[in-house]
Amino acid sequence: MVTPSADQAIARYRVLEEPGGRDLQALAELAALVCGVPNAAINLITRDHQHQVAAAGIDPSVCSREDSMCAVVLDDPAPVVAPDASVDPRFAENPFVSGEIDTVRFYASAPLVTPEGTTIGRLCVFDTEPHELAAERAAVLEVVAQRVVDVLELRLRSRQLELSQAELSRSNELLTLFAGQVSHDLRSPLTAILANTELLASEPAVVADPAVSELVTATYDAGRRMAGLIDTILGYARVGSEIERSVVPLDEVLDHVLDDLGPVLAQRSARIARAPLPEVVGDPTLLYTVLQNLVANAVKFTPPDRTPEVQVAATRDGDGWRVTVTDNGRGIPPADRDQVFALHARGDRSVQGSGIGLATARRAVEAHGGRIGVDDAPTGGAVVWLVLPDIHDKE
Repeated sequence: MVTPSADQAIARYRVLEEPGGRDLQALAELAALVCGVPNAAINLITRDHQHQVAAAGIDPSVCSREDSMCAVVLDDPAPVVAPDASVDPRFAENPFVSGEIDTVRFYASAPLVTPEGTTIGRLCVFDTEPHELAAERAAVLEVVAQRVVDVLELRLRSRQLELSQAELSRSNELLTLFAGQVSHDLRSPLTAILANTELLASEPAVVADPAVSELVTATYDAGRRMAGLIDTILGYARVGSEIERSVVPLDEVLDHVLDDLGPVLAQRSARIARAPLPEVVGDPTLLYTVLQNLVANAVKFTPPDRTPEVQVAATRDGDGWRVTVTDNGRGIPPADRDQVFALHARGDRSVQGSGIGLATARRAVEAHGGRIGVDDAPTGGAVVWLVLPDIHDKE
């Protein structure tokens, strides 16, 4: 890891752009109290200047680096104590000692070192009278200096968390807008399909032909599920992880998935092998979305020169169920396995798609308190797995 320069580290903390704050002020006062002197300062040293970001006994100020006493001993890894700076060769000619700026006599400081190992300044205490400083007090000064860096790190982490929360909020807003637009674009034609299918189901010719009647009924049922899917995903996008929970037989969910994907499966002559699936607690429509995306992807991303073979199974996984969808496709390289779940990620651009399916699946699984991932398949393809809580955990 490349260690950042002092200027880079200080800029990251943004402490020169903001007020020092009561926390840093209190640490400066504590340092002065511990060492029994009236003055203390938290000095950050940049390439050209010394910045006092908090001080006790004096008003914080800025001076050139060449005038700084702390800059002289900046790289000393231990506390520095000068009982009388006027006779210390390191400081005797310094303008803060000679009288040009001040007449400092006693000086002690401890380094301010970031977690990455970059020294960004020193916490110093000083007086215009000579003093001795016991070793144990110098050790406490070093501890206080470490707490100064802790405060800066805490501020940095807080800003990063606020930024992440803002980004998450913006992402949720965009997702809500997207879901709303999709809902609007699909609802009108879907309503027409449902209405026409319902009318078609009552036609004498349809009623008289069991095969046609079954096909019309299946079309109507698929349309109803799609309408429910639109409503549920729109609501899910709006409320985040607040979902309706009930006992969901995954075998029934998979039945609906395979029915709805029937034309796609037939077109590719896909072979689906399934093992018994458990009941879980969750939202049936969201779980339908998950399985529908995984099975559809398993078929879609199998190369056209081979027959898709998809296996859907489930096994116990600790206190939950591990559901797997295995294919005989090209597989997913380990380096890409996290990225495929990102919004708009496209693992194979030769295959048409929006890159939303796996992102939607991950969001739905995580809303259930589960997790999702990808492994290698014995067939050479991929195993997309998800772990869902056990039904008994909710009883």
